[in-house]
Parts: sequence; C-alpha cells; structure tokens
Amino acid sequence: MLHHFVHITLELLAGFVALLIIIKFLGKSQIGELHPLDFITAIVLGELVGAAIYEPEVNVFYILYALFFWALLHFATKYITLKWNATRYYIDGSPSIVIRNGQIDKEELGKNKMDINQLQNLLRQKGVFSVKEVAYAILEPDGSCSVMKKPEYSTPTLADLKLPGKPAELPVTVVLDGEIIEDNLSLIGFDEEWLRRELACQGIKDMKEVLLAEWQRSSGLYVVQDKTKDGSF
Repeated sequence: MLHHFVHITLELLAGFVALLIIIKFLGKSQIGELHPLDFITAIVLGELVGAAIYEPEVNVFYILYALFFWALLHFATKYITLKWNATRYYIDGSPSIVIRNGQIDKEELGKNKMDINQLQNLLRQKGVFSVKEVAYAILEPDGSCSVMKKPEYSTPTLADLKLPGKPAELPVTVVLDGEIIEDNLSLIGFDEEWLRRELACQGIKDMKEVLLAEWQRSSGLYVVQDKTKDGSF
C-alpha cells in the first residue's frame, strides 16, 4: 500500500510543476481573473473528485490522501510566497505594463500571449472604449487589467474641483424580498412601525410589494418595488 501513496505523491508534485509551467506558457489572458495557484487547484480538485465518482476501482483512502496532500502543497506554496518575496515571481507572476505612456507595448502583449482584441475587451470591462484614453494599462498576475486614464479623459474629483466632500456612508438594507431585516432596522435606530409609515408615504400598502429597501442618512429610504405582487397590510 505504501508504494501507492508514494506514487500519488510523486504524481501530484509532477502535476503541480507541469501545470504551473503550462500556465506560465499560456499567459495571463488564458486563466481569467484567478490566481495561478487557485487555477491549478481548481483543475486538480476537479480531476480528483471526478476520479472518486467515475472510477469505482480507485480506493477512497487514496483520494482522501491525494486531497490532503494537495491541500498541504497549496498552503505550503502560499507560505513560501509570503515568506520569501523572490519566489513570488515564479509562482504568482508579476504585473505587465501593456500600455505605457499611451503606447501599446506589443512585446509585453506577446509575452502574455495576448492580442489587441483581448486588450480592447479588458479595457471595455473597465469602462474604457478607446485606447486613446489610456495612459497606462497593467495586466495583473490574475489576468485582470488595471487602467490609468490620461488626465483629459479622467473624471475630475471633488478635490480637483476644490469642493467639500460628504462623509462616506454605506446603505443599510432593511427589507429584502418582502422580509424585514430586524437587525438592520435596529442598527439604524428605527422600528417596524416607522418603516411601514415610510412605505405608506410612498404608496406601498403591503410589505410583499417591496423587493428591496435601503436606508441612508443622507438620502432616506430608497425602495424598489416588486411589480408582480400587491396586497395590503
């Protein structure tokens, strides 16, 4: 039995190294917005679970051992990259500047196995519909793209306009799918009676008519109605 466990260990180690090399070769654009190590783990765990389901001759203890060893390998790799910065380049990869000072770097695109169409797609996902708007675009190790626009295409901030800003505040959801969220209602210092009055002021007679209700101190209660339902308190 021992030689089976040794065999599994060697196979997983070889598979880990091989998949890491393949991902490096394929480039960041092929893995989507996933950390390379997480991408490898998803592939391997899927194969292990598939083997457990579709191959009855595979011993369950071998599968459990493989899962345990892979988890150990995953956490060990994470620990190594946290402990020694030099290893991050080889395992995590590094950012690539694909647009620099408004100019597309075709060499960097080539290194990452990416073409212009793929770059345009990533830019559109960031709300940028023309390359002329971009000062810098950085392809991150997980395949996502960070964009810095040219000043003339950037939205001015309140600081740029020298205007005072308001304190940031999160909206609090008080009704979701017709159900009152009591804890959130208490958190903002109100009760159900107050909520029903506010809804009545907006012409809503039944709590089930409310798909979503959010409250903010600056703007009050915002309600999204479920038009498929009606009724009365």
